[in-house]
Amino acid sequence: MMGLLDGIRYNLKGLWLGLKTPKLLALGLLRFAAVVILTGLSIGMLLFYHQEIMNLLWVKPESPWIIWLWHLLSWILTGVMVALAAIISYLVSQILFSALIMDYMSRTTEQMISGRAKEPAGIPFRQQFFFMIGQEIPRAVLPVLLSLILMALGWLTPLGPLLTIMGPAVVVIFIAWDNTDIIPARRREPFKKRFVYLLKNVPFHLGFGLLFLVPVLNLVLLSFAPVGATLYVLQSDRLNVGKTL
Repeated sequence: MMGLLDGIRYNLKGLWLGLKTPKLLALGLLRFAAVVILTGLSIGMLLFYHQEIMNLLWVKPESPWIIWLWHLLSWILTGVMVALAAIISYLVSQILFSALIMDYMSRTTEQMISGRAKEPAGIPFRQQFFFMIGQEIPRAVLPVLLSLILMALGWLTPLGPLLTIMGPAVVVIFIAWDNTDIIPARRREPFKKRFVYLLKNVPFHLGFGLLFLVPVLNLVLLSFAPVGATLYVLQSDRLNVGKTL
């Protein structure tokens, strides 16, 4: 229970630090803008070509007896495609833009708290940049794939009510890990070690990600999530150092 509450607390603590620190505020707003603009453009293009897309699938019938079905399917298809457009926009933004912004936010936070950002010496910026992008791809894609798989299982099996609760919980855990994994990934820790860290701290990650389930607020919290996640990882580092002394 404490881990769950700590997750919520660090998420809000990171948001507060991000909002009151000009540099972090600018980075968070930049990340927020990247997601919103890409999502708006993709949904706008989808709605603009909505008629053409429907004509490819089913030409509008002339019979008044079945035209109502065409309109119904048209709006259902539009809803599904808008959801897919939002997911694709999030992934593109996350991989192409947000990975770099998240890492920079984490570095800034670490420098504020510890005086410097720890990372392996002698690695060129270009190599480190592409390494961080490569680490972001599975972390960003995995929650989306899990969400789609659990949704399909909910439709096709009697486990729908259970998966309705489990699905979002699993997804937000991995989204939270996407943020707490920034520092270990930058330090080039093995993937297995980082994944074990997630398994040992599931309650924290669930608490950290719970607020991501709140519509609209989740966009703001996701924009500043690297700050709270970095604070937690740095605190864990200090606790681990204390145990070894």
